[in-house]
Amino acid sequence: MKEMEEVKLSVSSVDLLSSQASQNRKEHHTDLFHGDELIIRRGQTFQIQVELDRPFNANTDKLHLELKTGGLPLVSKGTHVIIPMVDHLEDERWEAKIVEQTDNKIKLSINSPASAIVGLYGLSVITSSLKGDNPTTYNSPKHIVMLFNPWCEEDTVFLDDEDERKEYVLNDTGRIYYGTEKQIGARTWNFGQKSDMPPSGRGDPVNVVRVLSAMINAQDDHGVLVGNWSGDYSDGVSPAAWSSSVEIVRKYHSSYGTPVCYGQCWVFSGSPQQCCVVLAFLLAPLDYLNKDSVWNFHVWNDCWMARPDLPPGNGGWQAVDSTPQETSQGTFRCGPASVNAIRSGQVYLKHDTPFVFAEVNSDKIYWQRNLDGTFSQIFSEKKAVGHFISTKAVGSDEREDITHLYKYQEGSEEERIAVETASRYGSKPDVYSSPSAEDVSVEVKMEGEGPRMGADAQLSILVKNMSSEPRQTTLHSQVAVMYYTGVLKGTIKKEQMSVELQPNEEKTIEWVLPYQQYQNQLVDQAALMLTLSGRVNETQQVLANQTTFRLRTPDLTISPLGDAVVGKEMAAKITFTNPLPRTLKDVVFRVEGLGLQKGHVVIVGDVGGLATVTLTEHFIPTQPGPRKLVASLDCKQLTQVHGVADINVLDQ
Repeated sequence: MKEMEEVKLSVSSVDLLSSQASQNRKEHHTDLFHGDELIIRRGQTFQIQVELDRPFNANTDKLHLELKTGGLPLVSKGTHVIIPMVDHLEDERWEAKIVEQTDNKIKLSINSPASAIVGLYGLSVITSSLKGDNPTTYNSPKHIVMLFNPWCEEDTVFLDDEDERKEYVLNDTGRIYYGTEKQIGARTWNFGQKSDMPPSGRGDPVNVVRVLSAMINAQDDHGVLVGNWSGDYSDGVSPAAWSSSVEIVRKYHSSYGTPVCYGQCWVFSGSPQQCCVVLAFLLAPLDYLNKDSVWNFHVWNDCWMARPDLPPGNGGWQAVDSTPQETSQGTFRCGPASVNAIRSGQVYLKHDTPFVFAEVNSDKIYWQRNLDGTFSQIFSEKKAVGHFISTKAVGSDEREDITHLYKYQEGSEEERIAVETASRYGSKPDVYSSPSAEDVSVEVKMEGEGPRMGADAQLSILVKNMSSEPRQTTLHSQVAVMYYTGVLKGTIKKEQMSVELQPNEEKTIEWVLPYQQYQNQLVDQAALMLTLSGRVNETQQVLANQTTFRLRTPDLTISPLGDAVVGKEMAAKITFTNPLPRTLKDVVFRVEGLGLQKGHVVIVGDVGGLATVTLTEHFIPTQPGPRKLVASLDCKQLTQVHGVADINVLDQ
C-alpha cells in the first residue's frame, strides 16, 4: 500500500504562462489587455506548465485536462470540455500534447477548436495510473478567458484584413458622430475593451450580440444603462458627459448590477466592445402611426460575423442596436441584422431586419384629412431618411461614409426595388402598387460542371416572357467574392443590360467575368455570388435572382505503376497542370495512403503559368485489400486541388 502511494502521481501547481509579456498573450493578440489572466482566442494553440510531485512517466501515468464554464457545465453543450493527451495535435479539436519535460515539470501545448464556447473557464488537471487507480484532481486557482478569434479562418468572426482587425479589435478608442446631416460633429470615445473588466457573454456570435444588445439597456432586464431623453438628469449623469465605456461598466459592476443613469443612443452604442460604431442622420424609428417621428441622428453598432443561420451572402457586417426603442421577441434589443439583407430589402431574414431597414429607408408620406374625416395620401418624399451613414475610417480619425453598404443610391431603380420588396413583407404590403402581372422569369444556368479556374467565368442568364404581350426590362447584375462561411468579401463587377422580349420569347444572355477581374480577388473555396435585379416596364414586376457558383480547380492525376503486393515496392505518378497563366509560388504536395504510405510533405517549389509538373512516389504496401492513395496541393494562389487513386493490394 505504501509503495502504491509513493507511485501515485499528483499535481503540485499549474503555471498558465499568462503574463502580459508571455508568448501566449502575444500570439493570441491579447498582450495589450490589462492584468495577468490567461486571455486566449479560440482555434489556436496555447501553452501551460504543470509541476508534478515526481517526473511524469508515459508508460505508467495518465493525465488529462478539463475545462468548465457557466453555472451548469455540460459535455453535450460544450461547456464541460475533456481534453485528452495525444502524440500529434490536429486542428479543430480539443487536444493537449507534452512538448517539453524537465524533471517534475511538463509543458503542455493545448489546441482549441474555432467553435469553442467563449467565456470564463475553470481548469482542472486529472492524474491517475494506467492501472486504473482512483484519479487525483487539481483545480487551478486561476481562470482562462476564451475570446472569439478574428485571426482564425475557421472562426465565424474571421476578418480577412489586418488593418481592419487593428481598428475594430485592437483599437481602444474610436469616434462617435452626432449633429445634423449638414453639421456633422464628432467626439472621441474610449471603448476600453482591454481594461480590467469582467468578461461577458458566451456561445456563438449571433447569441452573444443578442444578449449584449439586451444587456446594455436597462429597459426590462436591469441592464447597464438607463435611457433618458427628458432633459432632466439631476439624479444621474447627463448622457453628453460620458466619454468612456470603462467608467460606465465599472460603475455598474461596483454597484452590484444597479443600472447606471443615464444614456442616449451614442452612449448605448459606445458600450458594446469590439464593434464598429455607426451613425446615420434623419432616422425614422417605427412607432404607432400618430406618433411617427424623424430623429436628427441615431447611433448603433455593426459587428462582423458569418451568418450560417441565413442564406449565403448575408454574413459580414451585422447591425446591432442597444438603444431601447422596441422589443424583439419580448426583450428590448435589436439585431444582429445582416447589412446585406437590409440593403436588398430582405426584411424576412432575422433578426429585426425590418426595424433597421425602416430606420434607414423610410419614405416620408404626407397625408391630408378630408372633409368626411378620412385621410388621403398627397405626397411621398422618397429621400427623407438615412443620410450620411458614417463610421470612423480604418487607421485614421476621418469620417467614412458607408451609406452604400446599407442602401443603394437614392432614387436608383435598385433602391426602389429594395424598398418595395421590403414593403411587401411589412404590415402595409399595398403601400406600393402591385404588379399588374408576373409573367417574366429570370434564371441562371451553368454549362456542365461550371466555370474553370484560370479562364473567363461564363454563365447563361435565361429570361422568359410567358405573356402574349411584349416585355422590356433592365437587369442590374453584380458579382461578389464569397467566403465559404457565406460572408461576401466585396463586389468585383457591376453592369446593367437592357432586355426586350417579344410575346412568349425566351432570350439567353451570355454573362462573362473575365479572368483578369477576379484573379487577385479570390479566397479559400473560390466561390462567387451573382445577384440579378430588375423591373418589367409594362407591369412593374420585380425580377430577382441570386446564384452562388465556384471556379473549378483541376484534379491531381495519380497513376499507379507496377504490381500492388504487400511487402513489394511499387510507385505512383502524380501529375498536375497549373490552370493559371501565372506562376504558383511555394507549391507543396501532401501524400498519404492508409496501408500504403505514411502521410508526408513533398516540396515542389514554383510552378510556371500553365506548366505541368510530375513527381513519382515510391512506397511499400503494408496491408492487403482495396486502398486509396490520396494527394493534395497547397499554395497561396491555388487551393482545393486534390486527387485519389484506387489501388487493390494483393497479399504475398
